[in-house]
Amino acid sequence: MRSLKRLSFNRLRTLMTTAAAGAAFSACASQMAQVPPRVDLTRYDRVALVTFSADQSKGSLGPLATQRFADELLASQSGFELMELGPADSAVARLLAEGDAPAAAQELGRAKKIPVVFFGQLAVSNTKPHGSVGAGGSVNVGATVSAELNVRLLSTSSGGTLWRSSGAASQSVGQLTMNGGRLPSISATDPNAVYANMVDDMVSQVTRDFRPTWVRQ
Repeated sequence: MRSLKRLSFNRLRTLMTTAAAGAAFSACASQMAQVPPRVDLTRYDRVALVTFSADQSKGSLGPLATQRFADELLASQSGFELMELGPADSAVARLLAEGDAPAAAQELGRAKKIPVVFFGQLAVSNTKPHGSVGAGGSVNVGATVSAELNVRLLSTSSGGTLWRSSGAASQSVGQLTMNGGRLPSISATDPNAVYANMVDDMVSQVTRDFRPTWVRQ
């Protein structure tokens, strides 16, 4: 009989604990409010995204950054059509190369009948070596690469900039450590994996204005 009472008491205590935890969670959830994204793309029926330009030696990173950027936009918002355009045609490409993004946007608007367009540029630095010598004679030598992504949204009617953002990232691609009489320690990272990680980091930075956020009331 006592065992049954003890079992009932334990079950009751478990139920009370669970209920209290649920009430606390509900109270916390009720204090959180969603803030709409700073930039609402649903106000446009169609949005164009031109493949981002990149340094000639890192040309493959432009399409990669563009794809990741498109994925983030579509995951963050819905209710608009994203037109993913390949490398700009000769007229638009020439205007972009000359630094005349407003004219390029207007040219694209006339050709595609779209209200706004994203242009982006990815710049990747050459590998930069660095090193240090410790007090005990230890030597550390490594190399780092860095990159910057600049993206802006332009009106195709006026050529004016509606939004702009940039992101930067850097990462080590190799390390050599020599400490006293020990064998040197060498570490290396696949450059393609490094660049992919950097692109993901930068895209996350530049797309933050398109994601809703949560604040405590």
